[in-house]
Amino acid sequence: MLNEAALRPILLVEDNPMDLDLTRRAFARRRLANPIEVARDGQEALDWIPRWEAGEPLPLVVLLDLKLPRVSGLEVLRQLREHPISRDLPVVVLTSSSEDRDIETAYRLHANSYIVKPVNFDTFMEVAAQIELYWCLLNHPPR
Repeated sequence: MLNEAALRPILLVEDNPMDLDLTRRAFARRRLANPIEVARDGQEALDWIPRWEAGEPLPLVVLLDLKLPRVSGLEVLRQLREHPISRDLPVVVLTSSSEDRDIETAYRLHANSYIVKPVNFDTFMEVAAQIELYWCLLNHPPR
């Protein structure tokens, strides 16, 4: 029997179609039980806030790219942390940026984790497995 957390979605905020496909394939190969919701830019990610306020389930975790069109990932993170409904959501930055400035800013804005996307598919599969294991099975998020 699936636990309540397995029914909550993962919000994947990613604009790159190849990275989006790679992430979906990695989770599908792992047979991740959680549904995956997608926001293809920063504004789409922020558009989830009123939907959550209206009663749609909060995501178990937000996987947030930083290099997004319309609204940057760091700005999305800032606004998620400012809003009462999303303030405590686990947010994992999953990005190609390994710049110290981005890492420091993400943690200053209370990111829960910062992962640099691996370019190798097998390595990415391992990252997906670790994300699933920790954020979907071991971690106990707020409701």
